[in-house]
Amino acid sequence: MSTLIRHEADHHRYVLVVDDREAGLADYRTVGDAIVFTHTEVDPSRRKSGLGGNLVKGALDDVRINTGLKVVPECPFVAGWIDGHPEYYELVERG
Repeated sequence: MSTLIRHEADHHRYVLVVDDREAGLADYRTVGDAIVFTHTEVDPSRRKSGLGGNLVKGALDDVRINTGLKVVPECPFVAGWIDGHPEYYELVERG
């Protein structure tokens, strides 16, 4: 199984691609110096396989490497994933 996280900046989302097919997405909006993750979704037939975590990790790694933005995890899945991964705490801006 090959996976890829693709940033579609024009659509304000990160897309999870599995074996050349879209399997999930993480929507966001940019507000000032923050990227606000609003919604994460994985194809129901692919849930419970860790792909949602792969999607969030890939998106956060891209934010870390390619932007100076802070992360606001409005989406409960993104917030929960970050809570379990302290190595990403420094990216987070919590209100």
